[in-house]
Amino acid sequence: MTGVPDQRAHPPAQAPAVPPARTAAPSGVDDDLRSLFGQSMVLFASMAGPAHLLEAANPAFFTAIGGIERTRTGVPLGQLMPELVEQGFIALLDRVYRTGEAYTGRNVRVVLGEGADAREGFFDFTYEPRLDTGGNVMGVRMIGLETTQVKQAQRLTAEHRALLEQIARQAPLSEVLEGMARAIEDLTPEEVLVSVLLADTDGRHLRHGAAPSLPDFYNQAIDGIATGEGVGSCGTAAHRRRPVIVTDIATDPFWDDFRDLADKAGVAACWSTPILARDGSLLGTFAMYHRVPRIPQEADLALARVFAGTAALAIERHQAEQAYQAAEAREKTARDDLAFLLNASTLLSTDLDVAQTLNRLAEACSPRLAPLCAVDVIEGGRVRRVATAAPARWQQDLLAAHIPVYDGADDAVARVLASGVTEVARRTPTGPGPWHDLGVTGYLCIPLLDRDRAFGAVTLLSTGGYTFDGHTVALAEELTGRAALAARNARQYTHRAVLARDLQAGLLLPELPCVPGTEVATYYHPAGEGLDIGGDFYDVFPLPDGRWAFLLGDVCGRGAIAATTTALVRHTARAVAPLVPGPQEVVEAVNQALCNRPVGHGTGFVTLVYGRITPTEHGLDVELVRAGHTLPLHLDDRGTVRAVDAPGVLLGIGPQTHLTARNLRLRPNESLVLYTDGITEARRHDNELFGDQRIADALACAPARPAAQQLIDAVTHAVHAFTGGHDIDDDQAILVLTATESG
Repeated sequence: MTGVPDQRAHPPAQAPAVPPARTAAPSGVDDDLRSLFGQSMVLFASMAGPAHLLEAANPAFFTAIGGIERTRTGVPLGQLMPELVEQGFIALLDRVYRTGEAYTGRNVRVVLGEGADAREGFFDFTYEPRLDTGGNVMGVRMIGLETTQVKQAQRLTAEHRALLEQIARQAPLSEVLEGMARAIEDLTPEEVLVSVLLADTDGRHLRHGAAPSLPDFYNQAIDGIATGEGVGSCGTAAHRRRPVIVTDIATDPFWDDFRDLADKAGVAACWSTPILARDGSLLGTFAMYHRVPRIPQEADLALARVFAGTAALAIERHQAEQAYQAAEAREKTARDDLAFLLNASTLLSTDLDVAQTLNRLAEACSPRLAPLCAVDVIEGGRVRRVATAAPARWQQDLLAAHIPVYDGADDAVARVLASGVTEVARRTPTGPGPWHDLGVTGYLCIPLLDRDRAFGAVTLLSTGGYTFDGHTVALAEELTGRAALAARNARQYTHRAVLARDLQAGLLLPELPCVPGTEVATYYHPAGEGLDIGGDFYDVFPLPDGRWAFLLGDVCGRGAIAATTTALVRHTARAVAPLVPGPQEVVEAVNQALCNRPVGHGTGFVTLVYGRITPTEHGLDVELVRAGHTLPLHLDDRGTVRAVDAPGVLLGIGPQTHLTARNLRLRPNESLVLYTDGITEARRHDNELFGDQRIADALACAPARPAAQQLIDAVTHAVHAFTGGHDIDDDQAILVLTATESG
C-alpha cells in the first residue's frame, strides 16, 4: 500500500448510529457477521460486485473512515473513499474479487480523508472473497482492527524511555526539555506546539525552558512572566497549582494582556499543566498550544500529566545537580580559603621580624585579595609605610612613595587608625594619593590591632571592575588579625633580644682550651631577633688519661628552661666522662639525667654529638656517637667531604638510646666539622634553605690544608652570602677539630 508522509492521525470519534442499509438483504453468513461486529471495535464491511458496492458495515468502520459524513451504503467503496484508489487498496479488492484469494495486511499505514481533514491510521485487516452457493465470487468482505493507538503507544513508550535515559545520564536540562517538546509534537495526532516554562527559586516568575516550535519573539515576550490569577494559561496554572484549559484564547479573559501576542504567534488555544516537585513546590509549567480553538480529550490530558511528571523528574534532577555543584563550589572555596590562611599564617610566622611579617602580609594580600596593597604603621607619632605589593614595579613604587596623613580627617587610613574599624567603599580613597595613576576604583582599609588599639592599617585597593564583596572583606579581616598577632609577637621578641643574647653568652666556653695535636675553632651566632636564650651549645674538656672530650648539641626550646637543660647536659657529660669507658656510656648517662629531671626543669628533647679524641703520631683517633643530631662532616686532606653517620635517637624522650659508636682517624690537616641545624636552615629572601649540600660545598672550596678557623669562615661566609646578610631564624653553632702535624 502507499501512504502520504507527515500527515497526522486523528483519534477516532464516538461511533455514530448506522442507518439501515438500503441494499438487498445480505446472506445469512453476512447477517451473522454484522450482528457479531455491530457493537465491536473490530471494523467490518461487506462489498458486492466488481465495483465493490458497499452493502453493509458496522459503526466502527464508519467511525474509522470519517464518521457521520461518510456513513453511507449502496455506493462503490472507491466513490465513498476516493483516497483509497491512489493508495492501491481498490486494486487489492479487485485482485481478491478476481482471484478468489484472500489478502491479509499487518500494521498497514492508511491515509483516511483528503486535504485538511486527512488523518493517518494503522490497521490490521483481511480481504476475503464472498461466495454464493455455487462457489462463485459475488463480492469481498473486509474484517480489520485499527492499531493506530497501539502504534502511538509504542512510540510514546519509546520516546518516554529515551527521555528517562537522558535524565539518568544527566543530560543538560535544556536538551531534555527540548527533546521532550519535540517528541510530544511528533506524537500528538493534531498539530500542537509545546512550551515548558521554569519557575524562579521564589516561585513568582516563570522563565523560558523550551519551546522549539513557538516563535522566538513569543518566547522572549513571555520569559519572566509573573505567576498569578489571570496571567495567561501558564501564570494562572502556576498560581493555582492545577491545570488551566483555555480552549479559545480570543475570548478567554486570562489572555486579555497577551491576546495580541498570541494572535501574532498564530496560537488560538493553550492548555497548561503545572509541573510540581514531590513536595508540592512549583517547578514550572507544561503547555500545549493549538492553532485553532480546541477542547482537550482525556487522552490529551493524560499525555500532559505524563510529560509534566517527566519534566518534574528532569527539573528536580537538574536542581539536585546544581545544588550539588554549588555545595562543591562552596566547599572548594572554604578549602581554598583555609589553605590560603594556613599558608599565609605559616609565612607570617616564619621569623620574628616585624618588617618581614608586614611585608609578607602585603604579598599575601596581592593579588589574592586585591590588585594593590599597602601596609602602614604608627612609629614615633607618625604614619610610616612599611610594605607594598602590586603587579608591576612602577605601581609598587607609586604606593611606597605615598604616605597617609596621620591626623587628616579626610584620609581613610587616618580614620581607620583613629576608630579601629574597617572601612570599605566603591570609590577612590579620600585624601590625596596616586589613585588616578593607579586606576583605583575602590578600597578596603583594615586596622592592625594590638589589644584593641590600632598600631597600623592594611589598605587594599581595587582596579577596573574588581569589587570587594563580603567574602573578601571577611577573609581580609581574618588574615589581618593573624598578621597583627604575628607582628605583636615579633615586636615583643625584639624587645627581649639583647637580654637573651647576654644570658646566652654565659653558657658558652669563655675561651678555647689548648688541645695537643689539635686545632680547635668554634662559632656561635644567636638568632638575631630571639626572645629567649638559644639551645645550641658546645664544649671541649680534658679527660684524665690524656684524651679529650668534645660535644655539640641543640636543646629543644628556648629560654630559661633551655638554659637549664644545656647546663644539665654539659655538667653531666663533664662529671661522667672520667668514670665510664667510652662516649656511648657518657651519652647514656646524659639521657638518664634528662629523663630524671624534675618536670619544672623542662621535658624537651636534646640532639647531641659527643666524642673523644686521642692524639697519636698519625693524627687524631676519634670515637663518637650521635643522638639525633645533624651528621658530622669529615674533610680529608684531598678536600673530599664525607658525612659521618652514627645512628642514635634523640635524648630525653625515653630510657633507650640505641647508640652506635663510630671510629675514624683524622690525619694531619684533616678536620671533623660539627654544626647545628641553624646553619642548614638559614633562609634567603625567597625562603629557600641553605641545606646540607651547601655546607659540604663550602668546606670543599676552602683553601688547601685549611686551618680550623678557615673552615668556619668558609661556612659562615657562604651562609651570609646565601641569606643576603638578613637576620637568621635560629641559633648557629659550629665546632671544628683539625689534626695538626706532629711536632
